[in-house]
Amino acid sequence: MPVKRPAPGDLEPIERASQDELRSLQLQRLRHTLQQAYDHVPHYRAAFDAKGVHPSDLKDLSDLRLFPFTTKQHLREHYPFGMFAVPREQVVRVHASSGTTGKPTVVGYTRQDIDHWADLVARSLRAAGTRPGDIVHVAYGYGLFTGGLGAHYGAERLGCTVIPVSGGQTEKQVQLIQDFRPDVIMVTPSYMQVIVEEFARQGLDARDSSLKVGVFGAEPWTEAMRREIEHKAGIDAVDIYGLSEVMGPGVASECIETKDGPVIWEDHFYPEIVDPDTGEVLPEGAEGELVFTSLTKQALPVIRYRTRDLTRLLPPTARSMRRMGKIVGRSDDMLIIRGVNLFPTQIEELVLAEPGLSGQYQIVVSRDRHLDEVEVRCELSAVGQGVDAASVSTSLQHRIKTLIGVSTRVTVGAPDSIERTLVGKARRVVDKRPK
Repeated sequence: MPVKRPAPGDLEPIERASQDELRSLQLQRLRHTLQQAYDHVPHYRAAFDAKGVHPSDLKDLSDLRLFPFTTKQHLREHYPFGMFAVPREQVVRVHASSGTTGKPTVVGYTRQDIDHWADLVARSLRAAGTRPGDIVHVAYGYGLFTGGLGAHYGAERLGCTVIPVSGGQTEKQVQLIQDFRPDVIMVTPSYMQVIVEEFARQGLDARDSSLKVGVFGAEPWTEAMRREIEHKAGIDAVDIYGLSEVMGPGVASECIETKDGPVIWEDHFYPEIVDPDTGEVLPEGAEGELVFTSLTKQALPVIRYRTRDLTRLLPPTARSMRRMGKIVGRSDDMLIIRGVNLFPTQIEELVLAEPGLSGQYQIVVSRDRHLDEVEVRCELSAVGQGVDAASVSTSLQHRIKTLIGVSTRVTVGAPDSIERTLVGKARRVVDKRPK
């Protein structure tokens, strides 16, 4: 389907800046951020001193490699407000992670931080083809999760009409899309799959809805899922990237005219790619772990934050800033099965390639004595019930073994037999191995 191309002159000056202009701005802002962190956050002063570096040592952008990393564990160790660089009274909002694997990570925002966040999500939406006056249906969760409010304030900043639905109540999601006729939906890609299924359950075709663009993020998703959603929903699907520790949604976003990877808003975030094992900075284009340093955040500046997301930096195309490739997976989500590295997205690609399957899946890992066992659970689509589940299972099992190198047991269930995500991210992996 045709894309809603941005009109000429729609870009901000920084999106058209020369590389010299951009790097000069980054260096200026990076020096200020390092000094603020050193002066006002005890953790950073101690970490810099332990590494033998001082903010004045940053003479060039490449000198950032001399400074220590920040990890999620550091944020947890200083829970709740120990990483703030401003007095708590200047923090106008707090968000936090779910804390399912330990203490939550807490992030704070000054009024300026909130303004920058809204501006960047508005920029992201504009790059995705959204325009003032459009109706935006926000199905990200609201609350401590950054997705809902981040999307909401950005859409309002752009001048859109916002429908703050949040997650869940899938039947009502479809009803509101039918009644309010939004142009854009912001949601996790896995929950968009559920919404499309609900259209079909109600005897409706999602391709006939008013939706033109889907802005999807908060979890890794593949090109195969993009193609499936675009085909079944009749929309342009674009990728928005962010994480709460760095800001929230809007750290990077795809341009609808190219759809070739999220553009990192480098005037606010400086990216690096490092070797996940050694921490060494890798050359441009190499695949590794994405690391971010904030350039304008006041309440919670982050220095070389290790995202655990695996990707690569790509040269600019539609904007003057670099892009990031699709997230391959997370270094902490990677499964090692009998010596073979396995990412859920690899399974996703193969499940979506099988005719007759819905695209929903779950990977269950267990251990029989000393050997890891993998079961891939998937399901027939509502229109694929005439498909022979046994032959699909055999085919998928063979493809996983041939293309990934892992022996699995593939179980093909009835439609709707796989657990759905109703709020937030899909649970793709169930690891039952002893810790």
